Amino acid sequence: MEFFCRNYEEWKHCITVKCKIPLTADYVEKRIAALSNTQDRTTARFIALYGDEHRLRTIEWFKQARAEVANQGRETPRQP
Repeated sequence: MEFFCRNYEEWKHCITVKCKIPLTADYVEKRIAALSNTQDRTTARFIALYGDEHRLRTIEWFKQARAEVANQGRETPRQP
């Protein structure tokens, strides 16, 4: 059984469906900031458990989610 998500879609499914956490702009920004601060106690624990490579990959997935959230507000309604 694979513990780590292998790609963005698996990660997003894990966060939004399994964990039932909505990827709001506020949540995404807070997670990017927290994971970017290697001096933070919880981030240090994340690195100890999962490794720095996984931390960096997770930051990239949050950045991708940030772009999706931003684009949701810019979509234009379809013309009938």
